[in-house]
Amino acid sequence: MRSRLLGTALQLVAERGPAALSIDDVIAGAEVSRGTFYKYFLSPEVLVREVAFGLATDLVQLADLVVRLRDDPAERVACGIRLVSRLALHHPAAAGFLAQLGWPDMEGDDVLLAYVRRDVQEGIKRGRFREMPVSLALNMVMGAVMGAIHCMLRPACAADFAEMSAAAALRALGLPARTAEAVAFKPLEPMTDFPEGLLSATSPSAGG
Repeated sequence: MRSRLLGTALQLVAERGPAALSIDDVIAGAEVSRGTFYKYFLSPEVLVREVAFGLATDLVQLADLVVRLRDDPAERVACGIRLVSRLALHHPAAAGFLAQLGWPDMEGDDVLLAYVRRDVQEGIKRGRFREMPVSLALNMVMGAVMGAIHCMLRPACAADFAEMSAAAALRALGLPARTAEAVAFKPLEPMTDFPEGLLSATSPSAGG
């Protein structure tokens, strides 16, 4: 039931935006009672926050399975940007949700950014990236991801926009332009969904 409510909220926010979400919409979409809603969530705002956190958790954990196959921190960062950005192609409802709401908890010491922080810090340590505050580097990487998601939700977006975004982020982190381009366009393994979770619930094969 909890997953049903989360999935319904994800779809509604992707279609209408978080400000338009109401309890009535959620219970109608999930076909549950108001009492059932309040059994799991105190308010629509709490529901939306939990959807954002669950969705972002699915994404970073899935992407990291592929990211960790690489030793070069620049390749890791580029790989993560490309994989998460391609969410828009394979899970448009989930991508629409993040485009409307933004990445959760960007300002805090967010466990969801620990993966990116790990690779950025390693890149700076090895001299692969230039010296800079880690918070600035995180903003560059996540800005590239969110910008790519916004574009890739539109039919006119270039097919390689995820790669172009990754290359731009690597240049901002300090790689020479030609090196950044070569790293960002390396062959990429596909990201496989978990059998359960919000991403799987919104895949086309699941009817989401």
